[in-house]
Amino acid sequence: MQLSCSSPVTALIEVHSVKIDCKVASRFAHTVMTSTALNKANVSQEVFFEVELPKTAFITNFSMSIDGQIFTGEVKEKEKAKKQYETAVSSGQTAGLVKASGRKMEKFSVSVNIAAHSNVTFALTYEELLQRRFGKYEIMIRVKPKQLVQQFQIVADIYEPQSIDFLDINATFITNELLPLVEKTVTDKTAHVSFSPTLDQQRKCPDCDGTLIDGDFFITYDVKRDQGIGDIQIVNGYFVHFFAPADLPRLPKNVVFVIDRSGSMHGNKIKQTKEALVTILDDLSEEDHFGLVTFDDKIEFWRPSLSKATPHNVKEAKQFDVLFFSVVTDINGAVMHAVDMLTTAKENNSLPASSASMIILLTDGEPTAGEDHLPTIQENVRKAIDGQMSLFCLGFGYDVDYPFLDVMAKQNDGLARRIYEASDATLQLQDFYEEVASPLLLEVHLHYPGNAVNSLTNSYFRQLFNGSEVVVAGQVNDFKADNILIEVFAQGLEEEFVVNGLASTEEWAVMFPDEEYIFGDFTERLWAYLTIQQLLDKRDKCACEESENITSEALELSLKYNFVTPLTSMVVTKPQTEENPEDAVIADKLTEGLLGLYSSSVLAADGDPHFIIELPDQDDALCFNINDKPGTIFNLVTDPLTGFVVNGQTIGDKKMISGSTTHTYFGHFGIIHEEFGIRVMVTTREITVSEQGKQKTILWSEMSSVKGVNMDLQVTKDRSLTVSLRNSVKFVIILHKVWKEHPYHQDYLGFYTLDSHLLSQRVHGVIGQFFHGVNFEVSNLVEGQDPDKPDAIMFVKGHTLKVTRGWQRDFRKNVKNGENVSCWFIHNNGTGLIDGVLTDYIVSDIFSTV
Repeated sequence: MQLSCSSPVTALIEVHSVKIDCKVASRFAHTVMTSTALNKANVSQEVFFEVELPKTAFITNFSMSIDGQIFTGEVKEKEKAKKQYETAVSSGQTAGLVKASGRKMEKFSVSVNIAAHSNVTFALTYEELLQRRFGKYEIMIRVKPKQLVQQFQIVADIYEPQSIDFLDINATFITNELLPLVEKTVTDKTAHVSFSPTLDQQRKCPDCDGTLIDGDFFITYDVKRDQGIGDIQIVNGYFVHFFAPADLPRLPKNVVFVIDRSGSMHGNKIKQTKEALVTILDDLSEEDHFGLVTFDDKIEFWRPSLSKATPHNVKEAKQFDVLFFSVVTDINGAVMHAVDMLTTAKENNSLPASSASMIILLTDGEPTAGEDHLPTIQENVRKAIDGQMSLFCLGFGYDVDYPFLDVMAKQNDGLARRIYEASDATLQLQDFYEEVASPLLLEVHLHYPGNAVNSLTNSYFRQLFNGSEVVVAGQVNDFKADNILIEVFAQGLEEEFVVNGLASTEEWAVMFPDEEYIFGDFTERLWAYLTIQQLLDKRDKCACEESENITSEALELSLKYNFVTPLTSMVVTKPQTEENPEDAVIADKLTEGLLGLYSSSVLAADGDPHFIIELPDQDDALCFNINDKPGTIFNLVTDPLTGFVVNGQTIGDKKMISGSTTHTYFGHFGIIHEEFGIRVMVTTREITVSEQGKQKTILWSEMSSVKGVNMDLQVTKDRSLTVSLRNSVKFVIILHKVWKEHPYHQDYLGFYTLDSHLLSQRVHGVIGQFFHGVNFEVSNLVEGQDPDKPDAIMFVKGHTLKVTRGWQRDFRKNVKNGENVSCWFIHNNGTGLIDGVLTDYIVSDIFSTV
């Protein structure tokens, strides 16, 4: 969870309190993040509230309390929410849609204008079913308050009727001084965790205002288990059944690795894949069988049939190399070949009777050779597999068609996972393999009497892996019944696995007295959460004629339980003012396949001039400088589809110091929106606004605002200009004031994006090309000329560059001093990072549309 309450123009926003309160009842987590911010300035200011929450969670509530008046979010059907949103922002007012996502987390972000000396309290609630991976459950809380907080607190209460086996706490920001402040109390069935550093304990040093609280707080735990029917809990007419028996022997597995070797995999991707494969092959048991298939437009294999994982065979397999690269990709042919290998081995009785068969596909692109029609490929694979094996799909990078892989995996009892292009891609691949490396049971059926229960979630699972867990939930028909018979059937290593037992409704009523369990409707909400997720999965892989009914059922549950799911949105109508009569924000639930469509990049052009590309999804930033003579005009942003253009003209110092470098800064910005008929000229003295032929000039020395048909401008005296263009973009221009009598320096400007999600995929320019993110990898870290600034090798846009770790200043939140942004510095005017060369971006006029 990430938190940031701040103003883009001043540091006079004080975060008074931050509290994260997490309550877990039987793996179902209910988390409330509350924060109060105070505007200490003498003018109204915009306050930003940002939270990162787990991708698997559903937002269930959001509210803002402003001077005693409460504004609450309302969950609506996505299309209805969209219409309300469009109505609310028809005047050009918007806080932006919530569309940002990273590896494990997605971001909720909202801003609100707060009057002078007023406060606002934000509260966000989300719920999730904690999933067991590698033998433990994990609660991950991301906290980045960006400043000292008078009252900071993380509290977690966990109740597990099955009894807690262990509980550990860790955090990326915990120092030796902070460690004693982490308190935990664990009894048989309950645990309490708290972390409440004082203001002084949060400080990086005794005399500074920097905070140590910046990173991830982890709570991991597991429960005690036996080989019985598992853990059944019945509360208020709903039941949940957790099944993960202990101490079962591992089944042999038969696995075919299908690896894309097309041209786009060349370089680090294929290198990291090979490194992971070497480790994975070493992990195979001698009872396992395996095969290797590589493909571009041709399909090749290490051996034509599966081999037993003997030390000799594993050693030979490691020598198998990728010899040819083509620019095209035959996914259909490669997967079908893997299916044939497993099917033939089974028909020849060359595999153990009780063994798990699986295909692991790794690709970074779309099918472009052989069969390239995606539904046809999915149908071909589904028919060929016919429930006899599982397919796991790994999509490498952002260019891959992830929804295609996701559906194909779900249709064949597997799952898909995105592998992020980064230095740890090898570890990502290994981690995924470890999840499926140790199958324990096959064909797992959990059976409940039809006359006793209804509305069951999935009760059949093709396999159960070591360290994981299967969960079934449903409604109890007769809550007054004394017992419910539960049976589990599965295939074990040597014989059929069968257990049965009675779940006593009376026993669970006693176990969950009102004062002991944490929130009484958790079984019902857990059932709804699980049902919605499974309905959405079913919709993705079912025939079109069934899709409408499934969608309708999932939507009905989402609205009933107030869950923000892919079918719903939460609309928050913000306080009405004269300037913002109907301001609104929508919280959407992202899906993995949409990640490439929306960017959380923050782009800046400021200083000498410095360019910063902040990439929150990657928790990193890139920066570069440009050097040219004063008076040069650069195209910073051009979006040919929306008609939005930003050009910036440089100025120099008042006079040169003999023998020194020429410093240049931005002194003029020209902003154009052709469709709206808008032109804005910003200099260090004034702002000239023209909309559909009407013109107005505003001095920086005035506090002012302009409201047009498609545009809003807000000037904070001698500090900043915030511009909102309807359905297009929102940005802020900072005015850097320099002492009038300074012998060399003069006033200059900085440009920062605040919201750019509505710009098209064709947006370009010096910084515009990064609106939708950029993928890069960094390796070979070595000591640089400055011991505090190491050098490294970066692979980006097909180039290998030498880069240096450094920092630049972001002045959005503190115009006077700025805030340090740690970044990878690209030398030589950004050569290799920006498309083409710097001179490609020089234009002849401040209002040139290129």
